[in-house]
Amino acid sequence: MRLFEFLITTILWVLLSITVQAQTGKVLGRITAPSGEIIQGASVQISKLNKFSIADSNGLYQLNFLPAGNWNVMVTAQSFSDFHFSINISNDSIQKDIVLLPNHSLQEVVVSGTLKPMVRAESPVPVEVYSAAFFKTNPAPTIFDALQTINGVRPQINCNVCNTGDIRINGLDGPYTMVLIDGMPIVSGLSTVYGLNGIPQSLLERVEIVKGPASTLYGSEAVGGLINIITKKPVNAPLLSVDLFSTTWKETNADIGLKLKVSDKIQSLAGINYFNYQNPVDNNKDNFTDLTLQHRISVFNKWNFERKHNRLFALAARYVYEDRWGGEMNWTKYDRGGTAVYGESIYTKRWELFGTYQLPFKEHLLWMFSVNRHQQNSVYGDMPFIADQQILFSQLTWNKTAGKHDLLTGLALRYTYYDDNTVATAQITNTRQNHPSKTLLPGIFIQDEISLNQQNKLLVGVRYDYNSLHGNIFTPRINYKWNSKDKKNILRVSVGNGYRVANVFTEDHAALTGARQVVFINDLHPETSWNTNVNFVRKLYTGSAVINLDATLFYTYFHNKIIADYDTDPNKIIYDNLDGFAVSKGASLNADITFNNLRIMLGATAMDVYSKENNLRIRQLFTEKFSGVWTISYSFRSIGLTADYTGNIYGPMRLPLLSNTDPRREYSPWWSVQNIHLTKKIKDKLEVYAGIKNILNWTINKGVPFIIARSHDPFDRQVQFDASGNAMVTADNPYGLTFDPTYAYGPNQGIRGFFGIRYTYH
Repeated sequence: MRLFEFLITTILWVLLSITVQAQTGKVLGRITAPSGEIIQGASVQISKLNKFSIADSNGLYQLNFLPAGNWNVMVTAQSFSDFHFSINISNDSIQKDIVLLPNHSLQEVVVSGTLKPMVRAESPVPVEVYSAAFFKTNPAPTIFDALQTINGVRPQINCNVCNTGDIRINGLDGPYTMVLIDGMPIVSGLSTVYGLNGIPQSLLERVEIVKGPASTLYGSEAVGGLINIITKKPVNAPLLSVDLFSTTWKETNADIGLKLKVSDKIQSLAGINYFNYQNPVDNNKDNFTDLTLQHRISVFNKWNFERKHNRLFALAARYVYEDRWGGEMNWTKYDRGGTAVYGESIYTKRWELFGTYQLPFKEHLLWMFSVNRHQQNSVYGDMPFIADQQILFSQLTWNKTAGKHDLLTGLALRYTYYDDNTVATAQITNTRQNHPSKTLLPGIFIQDEISLNQQNKLLVGVRYDYNSLHGNIFTPRINYKWNSKDKKNILRVSVGNGYRVANVFTEDHAALTGARQVVFINDLHPETSWNTNVNFVRKLYTGSAVINLDATLFYTYFHNKIIADYDTDPNKIIYDNLDGFAVSKGASLNADITFNNLRIMLGATAMDVYSKENNLRIRQLFTEKFSGVWTISYSFRSIGLTADYTGNIYGPMRLPLLSNTDPRREYSPWWSVQNIHLTKKIKDKLEVYAGIKNILNWTINKGVPFIIARSHDPFDRQVQFDASGNAMVTADNPYGLTFDPTYAYGPNQGIRGFFGIRYTYH
């Protein structure tokens, strides 16, 4: 027995000795810049061993318990070039101090806040930046769908039949959000609703978001904020990129990007997006499609020309064709526009041309231009809507630095032609002739960015526009920025004015459905607003993590706000300027946490959006008081696998009801859409990915008897009306309703799986 105990003890001591010897190696040191400045938060990792360390406030790092052998170490830090070195571990400590070289190309450069490139941390205007890699954590066929995990930004579905929508920022309706491509105001008017689809994501470099009015630089529509979609430069793009995926609902999406080198000085980048869904589904059994059927193709081409003195010259063009329909399950194209079977069918043709040209002068003069045409042929039941919109935009800016002043001034001109078959462009005469709307909007703006010292910066600006229909419009703004000496703390305060000229028939889908009569009480006047934002950014470093916090308080006051009144008469949508005021106020917080192989991005927004008229306070329709988003990613580096868990959650929203006896909820419940995504990297060129969307299987029909009112009688043939035009309660209509598809606030597409392949060749 003693011999047995001796042998066991000896074996355990030998194993422990071997284990200790195999894990006693370590490497440690300090990370600095060439100037000797300490670099805090740098990442040091040995990917094969899954070992990771973050440099602390003194620039110190340490990797412990390293097995014997030769290992490759990689060091990364924001604004510095990557550094690689090899170490040989035996059973000793290795002292390795590291000097990282600056790489200014790695700093986040933004353009949306001030209309000129600058490092994000130096911008007096808070700009949120989301890279192409962020959107790959939850693959989506359109930019519209991809924005659903960004804090304070919500894609809103406006119709349960044709699924058109817009993008809301901080609770403000879609028309208050300006969408740009490479700084050009391409998406506006009609395309606020329909033009967000078909932007090839294979060409996406990043998305910049500015929350709050930007009318001083961008004019009308940039009241609630702007979304700037930045495409890749041909010089930085891969020669070929392909992204294909399909879902269990039989949706198919293809993104293809191709770089062409025409000559030593001319490079071209082409992209194609194709989306097809032709599988009618009716899971809620109301005889209407749960998801609109779509067939879309978009072609994008961008050209860069190298010129003397590195002057800019870029051209780009895009063409989009889309055929979408939703309606009763037995609808066919032969029923289009008829009264036998209800369907909503939309044909969209859209082309765009835009460019940037730096004039050949010593001074920095930049000319930007765009022209686009949007043609739409649509029917909503038996109601046709035929529209043609053409927009010409031109802008010349001059940038001059003088001492502490960085001046930017510009001349802008926008011409808008709009024609449709509604009362919006009808001239009331005996012959009822058509009268297209033609709006000329010249403007001039100037801003001065003043560097008071290394910690304080002031931005002041003013814009004057002359609207050919509404006259003079002034929009000033002022921004102040303070940062601590180590730039770990940044405070921004902004006050600005915004304005918007509304066109109901290009912005509000409900006005087109034919389900309600559109009524204008008076001529609509431009809306104006004043906005105040306070933004604070804090960077924290711990021994193993980097934490970025971004908090914002916002307040917007509206005068002359145009609100669609669904409440006064359930059979009408009444439009008028508010005889009172409206307010959007709230707070948001973003947290970005990175440590080891894990990254967590969290966001939450609490807000109150309401209008007040005749001492009556009314909460805005389709606006939640709380929303939250998250993206959690973990990388298994040793096997090349990444797992992403994304989602959002929304609080109750007030919804439009048709009568006092309408059995549907006046307020939506709390709801959430959550997704899981796995990506496996196969060598350097190929990735495969798969996942599940909407794992909770949430749809808006849960908890309500129906979402489309009287879906069995979409032409109101069996509805009886009283002398005032109100629907009467009858045996066949016990709730006194009419057909209405506008009870929409979230997705009606349930759980689904997806699988995709990405191929990139440099």
